Amino acid sequence: MEIEKNNRINSLLEFYEQLLTPKQKEYITLYYADDYSLGEISEEFQVSRQAVYDNIKRTVNILEKYEQQLHLLSNFEVRNAKFDQIRAYINQKYPEDTELKHFLDDLEKSEEE
Repeated sequence: MEIEKNNRINSLLEFYEQLLTPKQKEYITLYYADDYSLGEISEEFQVSRQAVYDNIKRTVNILEKYEQQLHLLSNFEVRNAKFDQIRAYINQKYPEDTELKHFLDDLEKSEEE
């Protein structure tokens, strides 16, 4: 469960980090992406552990709120699942069609940009 939560927060952060304040971005990145403890973050920024905890908790709520409103992560996951289905279909029905596979690769790459 903890790993799933960390992965979700990191994914949300990828989509919405530009909407966060620098402090929010720093704290949540250190905590979830870089695996710092609350104590390490509080020491680095010379604030209380409670202040770090409160900031991270608020930031997680903000990220979840952005996702509820904008659906960037969920839409991305749906598109990726569709790409996987299309790729499986192509591999099954048209295994020799390299041009079709290249088209799909190009489409996937354009999604990542």
